[in-house]
Formats: sequence, C-alpha cells, structure tokens
Amino acid sequence: METKQPGALKRFWAFVKKPSAKYSILAIFSVAFISGILFWGAFNTGMEATNTLAFCTTCHEMRDNVYQEYKETIHYSNRTGVRAICSDCHVPKDWTHKMIRKSQAAFEVWGKITGSIDTREKFEAKRMELASHEWARMKGNNSRECRNCHDFDAMSPELQKQTPYKKHMKAKESGKTCIDCHKGIAHQLPKEYEESDD
Repeated sequence: METKQPGALKRFWAFVKKPSAKYSILAIFSVAFISGILFWGAFNTGMEATNTLAFCTTCHEMRDNVYQEYKETIHYSNRTGVRAICSDCHVPKDWTHKMIRKSQAAFEVWGKITGSIDTREKFEAKRMELASHEWARMKGNNSRECRNCHDFDAMSPELQKQTPYKKHMKAKESGKTCIDCHKGIAHQLPKEYEESDD
C-alpha cells in the first residue's frame, strides 16, 4: 500500500506558515512584500515630484536665469499649447537612463550648495561650461530627449516649410542629431559661443 507524499505546494505552504522565533515566514514575506510596494511607490512619487516645472524653478539660480529665457521660447508658449518643461529636455524617460541622469543631477546640486552660480554674474561666467556639458550629454545620446517629441521620420514635407524640411533630411542623412543645429533653442547661447561663431 502506497503512502501519499504531500505535494510540493503543500510542503512549501507548510514551510512558509511555520513560525520562526516569533512570526511565521508567511507574515515576514507579506510584510516585506507590502513594504517593498510602499517603498517603490514613495520612491517613484519622489522621482516624479523632482521632474515638475515647479520643482525645477524652486531655486533662484534656475528661476532667475534659464527659466526667464525659457519663458520666451516656443517650448513654453506656442499655438498648440503643448509645453516642454525642464524634465522633458533634461531627464530621460526610460528608468535606467533616468536613474543615471538623476545621479548626475545630484552632483549638480553642488553648485547650489557652494554658491558657485548663485548670482547672475557667476552664472554667466559658468554658462559656457554648463552648456558644453549639456550639449555633450545630448550629442552622446543622439538627442534622445528631443526625439521624444521630434522625429525625422514623422516630419511632413507638406506641413513643414521646404527649407527646414530639406535641412532636416540632410541632417538625417549625414547622421547629425538635434543639438548639432539647435543649440540655444530654449536658452540663450553663451557669449563665448556666439563670439566663436563670428
């Protein structure tokens, strides 16, 4: 006569219900699982809160300098009412690249802490350096954030004026990326850049 062995599922269930020194393993797993969900929700909420225009303009270094320039551009106000905010251009959408960028941004807070850009004069003195870092980042990722909204393949020859359309198609063929031609699209160009262009 065969004795019935408990199934693997029953053995597992018996194991997780078995009390540890004080609590069952099931209770410990449940608490850990719920805690993980709460942590992840709080973490993502915090991340999204740091991607808002209100957050980006809380420090006067941004509010008094680049934000004022940005308000004069088509990315802020246009006929369709579509607005690109700071994070649309400066923070990647996908999780991995977003975490890398957020880590880099944490180091950029150093400028706020040390006061290296806390006046208009100090900001202007560092504008070329700051812009160069951002241009290099955008060049290195093929202007990924620009392409969240703008795509060569979505450009219509019927709707776009012919001169810019031809330039865009030529740029696509030659492997150029948005930042190669559109420096200064949302912020003033550094004086050093304008002088080197003359």
